[in-house]
Amino acid sequence: MTGAPAAPPPPPEAVDRPRARPPVRPRRLRPGDRVAIVAPSGPVLRERLDAGLDVLRGWDLDPQVMPHVLDVHPELDHLAGTDADRARDLTDAWCDPSVAAVLAARGGYGAQRMVELVDWEAMRAAGPKVFVGYSDITALHEAVAARLGLVTLHGPMPATASFLKDADTQDHLRRTLLAPETVTEIAPPAARTLVPGRAHGTTFGGCLSLLAGELGVRGRRPARPAGGILLLEDVGEKPYRLDGHLTHLLRSGALDDVTGVVLGSWHDCGPYEEVRAVLLDRLVPLGVPVVEEMGFGHGPTTRTLPLGVPATLDADACVLTLEEPALT
Repeated sequence: MTGAPAAPPPPPEAVDRPRARPPVRPRRLRPGDRVAIVAPSGPVLRERLDAGLDVLRGWDLDPQVMPHVLDVHPELDHLAGTDADRARDLTDAWCDPSVAAVLAARGGYGAQRMVELVDWEAMRAAGPKVFVGYSDITALHEAVAARLGLVTLHGPMPATASFLKDADTQDHLRRTLLAPETVTEIAPPAARTLVPGRAHGTTFGGCLSLLAGELGVRGRRPARPAGGILLLEDVGEKPYRLDGHLTHLLRSGALDDVTGVVLGSWHDCGPYEEVRAVLLDRLVPLGVPVVEEMGFGHGPTTRTLPLGVPATLDADACVLTLEEPALT
């Protein structure tokens, strides 16, 4: 005798799937906090670093320069020391219980080379910390999001020109670190609407060429935030190469769930009219709000934008509003 036939399995859409946990926000900094300086990518100029450290000390922070920050790779002079040493500095800085934040000294090239050498398990055990950088550091923002599940800051670095020369750049980072509730509305006066509308979502993104280069690599986050607001900027990429990077992201499906796009600077990428034509051609078909000239990235002013925070983009008013401060 046979029993009743087994019920058919539920259709795929009816199966409960675990939802990704929202990224964890590290705590804000307090006067006296120690911040570690690392060099995951290109060589660092001592004069710029020293000047940047003075600025941080002026904020009542205690900067600690990791041992290999001023190194230059013995054979490849576009790298700040060997891959292993750069990875060790990042791991050691993060795992030091006296350190509250880790700041990249500058970008350049090289972060991708050392990502797999970082001790991510040890860093996870050490707990959340503030992490700041942009440009090539996008590779590490992606890795921290995927492996540690943290909010990070796409922001200026202490050994770069904009940090040293621009008061607005310094002030925006300082307030994001020490008083994050005062910088939840980002509305640069130069911002312009490319595609009108309003969007809600979690911020993600960074340097366009690095994001395209991360596709398919080990350890990349398995999926973009559902309903993500994409931040994009780049430097030194001609319009046809920007077209290629955007097309690669589009063809891969990485932009399928994007609800809005926020565009930063495109320094040394060719005449802006040509860059803008590429951005319009590739992004308008997404059918989501888009704002340009939002003042982050490689421009003369580098605003700090958190990655992993829920936000609202009002493209008509050219305002990005963070629904919660970047740091707790």
